[in-house]
Amino acid sequence: MSSSKSQFEVVRDPLWNNIRLEPEALAVIDTPAFQRLRYVRQLGHAFLVYPGATHTRFEHALGAYHLAGRVTQERDIRLAALLHDIGHYPFSHALEEAGLPHHETLAARHLQTGPLAEALRQAGVSAEQLLQLIQGTSSSPRASLISGSIDVDKLDYLSRDATMCGVPYGVIDVDRLLTSLTLGPEGLTLHPKGFAALESLLFAKYQMYRNVYWHHAVRAATAMFKRLVRRAIAAGRMAPEAIAVATDDGLSHELQQHDQTGLARALRERRLAKRALDIPATELPAALADWPSTDPDLLERVEDRLSEALGLGHDQLFLDLPSKPDMFDVSIPGAGGGTLGLPRVAGELHRAAQRLRVFVLEPVEIPANAVIDLVMMSRADVESRLSAGGSLSAASSHHPRPAGPPSRRGR
Repeated sequence: MSSSKSQFEVVRDPLWNNIRLEPEALAVIDTPAFQRLRYVRQLGHAFLVYPGATHTRFEHALGAYHLAGRVTQERDIRLAALLHDIGHYPFSHALEEAGLPHHETLAARHLQTGPLAEALRQAGVSAEQLLQLIQGTSSSPRASLISGSIDVDKLDYLSRDATMCGVPYGVIDVDRLLTSLTLGPEGLTLHPKGFAALESLLFAKYQMYRNVYWHHAVRAATAMFKRLVRRAIAAGRMAPEAIAVATDDGLSHELQQHDQTGLARALRERRLAKRALDIPATELPAALADWPSTDPDLLERVEDRLSEALGLGHDQLFLDLPSKPDMFDVSIPGAGGGTLGLPRVAGELHRAAQRLRVFVLEPVEIPANAVIDLVMMSRADVESRLSAGGSLSAASSHHPRPAGPPSRRGR
């Protein structure tokens, strides 16, 4: 694309039909940093389950820009929407789960140096203001359009992911939501006529997490990939800085060249770890610890100890308890969330979407009760048991019993 022959261009999009790109947007899109997003899939390993899930961060960014333009003509807001994923890693959010910095933090390197920074400078756009919008630190009353309960990121990715996966779960009334939004001096407010559409957004998000993003085969592949990358970094074969600017295929190729775990080839051939344990969070005690989803170093040490105790080799067991406690936030000024009762159901929706799983590459019986006890332990208690060199409760049970469905190829 080029802006040299016209003031704007129009691209065709399967979701929003025509997307009009203004000159400053075209200048940004034509930079290498933005073009990289063509080769970064939106949903990571979800294509191993849903073959259509090969859409990229590139078209998602164009969609977010388009939706922002339907609400406001403010250039900074629209460009922040276009660039909100500029620092994104390959393979969705797996590498953030693996312990690498969040992609919003990585946006700085692109907006402050290089061709993209120069394109912004020539357009007279403040890179610092865009960064604040992208990183959620802006005081602008329009900031919640970029990072908020009803931001253009969510409106595009839920709709786009559902469409490309071929599932009906993420269908939301985007038109109703956008026409119900009011931009005032205090920020976004939602007219009561948009309440039903807001409810549909929350339940669409719940359904997409439960059926797509946290699908058992997607989570198995994600767990294997996280371990593969962590091993490569620990061995000095790859640097986090290089991974951050890689593409999906480029990173996959590099990992396969020097893989000592066998996980790269297994992922390539879709030989995924199977569920030895699969328990809905609604059947677990409420007091679950947060370390399985927030402390990847501790999680890996626990997995290694469990593997050893259960007679498995290295890199053959993965404990998975994904968590996004803020995913159903509905803090919209004037939205009347209390009247709708949405804040009260947010926690229950999150809990209903969660599952505790143990994936294994070799068949083994997992002591379910002991694993539950383990994920209820505090970080300090787990650290203490590991440091003492003794057995973790999950591996020391004398009465293991299999749990969850039998091993089978996930779909």
